[in-house]
Amino acid sequence: MELTVTENLDQELHVEIAGEDHTFMNVLKGALLETEGVSAATYDMNPEQSGGQTEPILTVKTEEGTDPIDALAAAAERVQEKTSAFRDAFANAA
Repeated sequence: MELTVTENLDQELHVEIAGEDHTFMNVLKGALLETEGVSAATYDMNPEQSGGQTEPILTVKTEEGTDPIDALAAAAERVQEKTSAFRDAFANAA
């Protein structure tokens, strides 16, 4: 996975996430929206034929006092925890 920070402000972050699709982006967006201090999280993905970017651009907006990079790190950790919990539950169900 390749990440490129395209804009990093005090309360707003834009990150291009190469090679990902709606499946991963929706999971990450959901985890961000559950993160304390995050006021908005969205992504934009234009199809190649539109002439726009082909990789998703994640936008994270935070409340004053919350660093958007820290919020993204916390959300990524939450995704990892949920994935591990699912993997364990699936292994125990088999």
